Amino acid sequence: MRSEIELLAPGGDVDAIKAAIIAGADAVYCGLDTFNARNRAANVSFDELVGVIRLAHQYQCKIFLTLNIVILEREFKSLAVLLSKLVNTSLDGVIVQDIGMFNLITKHFPRLDIHASTQLTTHNKGQLLFLKKLGASRVNLSRELNLREITALTEVAQAHNILVEVFVHGSLCIAFSGLCYSTSASVGNSGNRGRCSQACREEYQTTPSGNNFPLNIKDNSAFFDLPALIDAGVHSFKVEGRIKGANYVHTVIDSFRKQIDGYLNTGELTQDGERLYQVFNRDFSNAFLRGDLNQSMFIDNPRDNSTQHAVDKSQAISVVQIHQVEQKLHQQNKDIKATVFDKIKHLSIEKPSLSLHFSGTANEPLTLVATLLTPSTLNTNHDSQVLTLQSNSVLVESEQASIDADVINKRFKSFNNSHFRLIEINSQTLGHGLALPFSELTALKKQLATLLHNNKAVLPEVKLPVLVHQSKPQVRDLDKNRPQLSLLICEQSDSYLSKHTDANVYFKLPDAFKRGCTKYVDFFKANPQLIPWFPSVLIGKDYDVAVNILQQVKPNLIVTNNTGIAYEAYQLGIKWIAGPFLNTTNSYALMALKESFDCSGAFISNEINKQQMRNIVRPSVTGSAEHFKLFYSIYHPILLMTSRQCFFQQSVGCEKPRIDNGCMLSCDKSTSITNLKGDSFAIDKQKAGYPSIYNQDQFLNTDIINDLGDLFDGFMVDLTNIGAGDKASPDKLDLIKRFEQLIRGENNAQQSLDDLVPQSTNSQYYTGL
Repeated sequence: MRSEIELLAPGGDVDAIKAAIIAGADAVYCGLDTFNARNRAANVSFDELVGVIRLAHQYQCKIFLTLNIVILEREFKSLAVLLSKLVNTSLDGVIVQDIGMFNLITKHFPRLDIHASTQLTTHNKGQLLFLKKLGASRVNLSRELNLREITALTEVAQAHNILVEVFVHGSLCIAFSGLCYSTSASVGNSGNRGRCSQACREEYQTTPSGNNFPLNIKDNSAFFDLPALIDAGVHSFKVEGRIKGANYVHTVIDSFRKQIDGYLNTGELTQDGERLYQVFNRDFSNAFLRGDLNQSMFIDNPRDNSTQHAVDKSQAISVVQIHQVEQKLHQQNKDIKATVFDKIKHLSIEKPSLSLHFSGTANEPLTLVATLLTPSTLNTNHDSQVLTLQSNSVLVESEQASIDADVINKRFKSFNNSHFRLIEINSQTLGHGLALPFSELTALKKQLATLLHNNKAVLPEVKLPVLVHQSKPQVRDLDKNRPQLSLLICEQSDSYLSKHTDANVYFKLPDAFKRGCTKYVDFFKANPQLIPWFPSVLIGKDYDVAVNILQQVKPNLIVTNNTGIAYEAYQLGIKWIAGPFLNTTNSYALMALKESFDCSGAFISNEINKQQMRNIVRPSVTGSAEHFKLFYSIYHPILLMTSRQCFFQQSVGCEKPRIDNGCMLSCDKSTSITNLKGDSFAIDKQKAGYPSIYNQDQFLNTDIINDLGDLFDGFMVDLTNIGAGDKASPDKLDLIKRFEQLIRGENNAQQSLDDLVPQSTNSQYYTGL
């Protein structure tokens, strides 16, 4: 039985972090007020972060910092400043989503240990190897995976020295993490920037199946599945909850600590999990882990279920009985809060006090005695440390350039910082009229800094090099300088369109395949003019079939929205383009894709606005006739979210109580839900596709052709009609003709397009992130 198991706790503020530590967490993840995906959490300041790291390490607990959002071009300068500070702490790891940040850290801050965020939706072997090559030492697996799928991935991870995290408790998103755009499409914020508006918890008009919260699912809990996860090889058991308080964190972490330790000591589960119901919950489900996606995952109430659970358990019926149960629960929560406060009140994140004493006489070295007093939570006293340092050269008598109190204060006052409280610089016993080369003072300062930072050299702030813009190559033929049109189709019957246009035609592969499916191998071999387009999510056998398509067809070029397929294409020497759902928002991400995986081009994210795109720099390409190409989708259905769970059970109802293998391959329903503001959203399930929700309007952005035509090599038009429901779709040949005219700059093309696509929006292009 494995015992090297990590219990990883959330820490939304200092008190929650303290509660996690005292409850027995092996590690805590927390965020600053910038660059983190929980803007609604109180979070911590940088000074507090340094303090909680010091406190946690006294209890053999690690601290990981969340930097788990997509990064905009203009933010890299301030990000480098922050990373320069973090690299000089004893932080145990950073949790990262943005591919550009991986590149930045591995190049300039290799001391920092990188953990891949759940926002990267890691669910197949290729993605693990992709992230390993980017520099990740551990990966958080997608919450939608079942135990068999987790086991298969941990075997791959262990073979490549990657640690695996799995969420074992807390809130669940119904959408695949990192692939939810509902907030950015509707209100201009984004879950990929820590500003999720929780559309899945929103109330909607009553659906035909009688539900008002049709997207709201219960909280995740694997409290009784720990033995299976241990056997599967999972290293870290992660608890969600950075917007929860200290009493919640302590209750959950203490419960899991007892359950894990009890199992490791006895081989049995010793806890009944009842305490988990005393704090906030939406009831619990382990359906994803079991691979049993049924209606019991949903609950038609997004708020706290603890009172209802207590009422149900006590079988209270009358108003008096229910009130008594509520009062008892209220008192229990007060007691929990008081108990937790009593346990953490003595835990201090106060900075150590630092005193510096300088002394010396002529013909003797300059002596520095540094006294460090560290508040200890493990005893009632301060831990004292005395460091004595001397200069290499001796002090000499000199009336010029002498070392005095002002010189020393100027050089050493920077020790009053996030790490230390400098309470004294004393040079009273330093003789007058003495001189020492200033380089010796600098060396003494560096030596002291190294000793105070656990014998690690303090690294200077990294100044990022200026990225040089790489212009698009120009030729004499003006038509060839214009961005090229490309098309996306998903029906084999639409392959004829390639005969009526010079545009590149991408063929969108499905999310799911029959086991051992080879029909697409034959299809692409018969239609070599079509460019395979791989989806965002490819799990288990579906990933295996997709890889087989690559291996058997060996296309000249592919577009992929899945980094696992990107890795496989790179290994096979197949040219590939990063699709729009890789959500590329900055130059460093492009650089990472090119340098690490020989990527040929990338779609820029539709979440960012024109100003945020304008300064993106394409990677330079040496020794090649082709430059790195940039693309953008100008016409497509606006995807809000994609799920492994069924959207129809809670909306229009379904005769099947749970999703089975046939559902993915054969179901092709569509319907809609309407929120209380009257906004409707299309629910669409294509055959062999995951259930998805779309905006009612199409995305149509023709402004970018004139605004940024010099930046982009190509603009894509999505002709799949996915998400259209029962709305009439424009004639595809007519649509292609109008877009070709528009790119050529012909008059009246815009009006013709507006007539063809009456319901459209390009608000994201102006709102951005």
